[in-house]
Amino acid sequence: MSVLAEGRKTRILTELEREGKVMVAPLAEQFCVSMETIRRDLQVLERQGYLRRVYGGAVKSSFRSDEAPYTQRQNMHAAEKKAIGGRAAGLVKDGRTIVIDGGTTTLEMAQAISGRTGLTILTGSIPVASCLLEALSRDLFDGKVIILGGEASSRQLSVSGILAERMMSGFNIDQAFLSVGGVSLTHGFTDYDLNEASMSSVFAEAAQEVVVLADHSKFGINTFAPIMPLEKCDVIVSDQNPPPSWQEFIKRKKVEWITPGSG
Repeated sequence: MSVLAEGRKTRILTELEREGKVMVAPLAEQFCVSMETIRRDLQVLERQGYLRRVYGGAVKSSFRSDEAPYTQRQNMHAAEKKAIGGRAAGLVKDGRTIVIDGGTTTLEMAQAISGRTGLTILTGSIPVASCLLEALSRDLFDGKVIILGGEASSRQLSVSGILAERMMSGFNIDQAFLSVGGVSLTHGFTDYDLNEASMSSVFAEAAQEVVVLADHSKFGINTFAPIMPLEKCDVIVSDQNPPPSWQEFIKRKKVEWITPGSG
C-alpha cells in the first residue's frame, strides 16, 4: 500500500538520518510508488535543504535552509527526543525559575516535569504552555507558568518578536532550556527561523545556566540564523555522545555533555 506524500517524506528523512544515504529504487519498492514519485520527493527535500541528490539517490546535507512544520517534526526521532526530554527534566530543581524554548524536544521535557515544588516556568511555546498547564491542573508539580506575549507563528506554534523579547528583559532566569536547528563547531548553535533564533539568544542571555537539547540529527548541521557560539552553552543534553572530532573542543570549553544513560 502506498504512503501519502508527507508521511513518505518524513520516513525518507528518518532513513536518511539513520543510514546517511538513500536510494531511489529501494524506496520506490518500500513505499509501493514509482521511482519518478521518489525522485520528485527527493527534489522537494533538496529544495528545503534536507539532502543533496546524487546518482541513484540522495545523501545528507550539511546546510539546511528550511524546516518541516512542528506537527511533522514530532514524528521524527520521537524516541530520542523523549529520552532527551526526560533527562533534561531531571536537571530542574525545586524553586527554580526557568524558561523553556519552543520545539518538539522541549515539549518532551515539559511532559516529563513532575514532583517539583515552587517552580516558575516561562515559555513562548503554545504546546509547552498547554502541557504545563495541564500538569499543574493534575498537581504533577507545584508552581506557576508565565506565557510570553508576542507575534504568533502557526508554523512554529510559538510566539516571538520584539514584544516577547522586551518582556523577557524584565526577568532573571536560573536555567534556559533551548531547542536548536543545528549545532556545529564552526557555526555553533543555529536555527531555521530568525525570530526563533533571536528568542533563543535572549533566553540564553537572561539565564545563569544554558542547557541545549539536541538529538544526533542536529550534529554538524548549519541552519540559517545564528543563536550563539557552542562555548556559550553550559550543558548539552543529547541521545548520543559528541563526535570524536568534537571531544577536545568540548572539554577545552568546559561544556558538559549529558546523555540519557550518563550520570
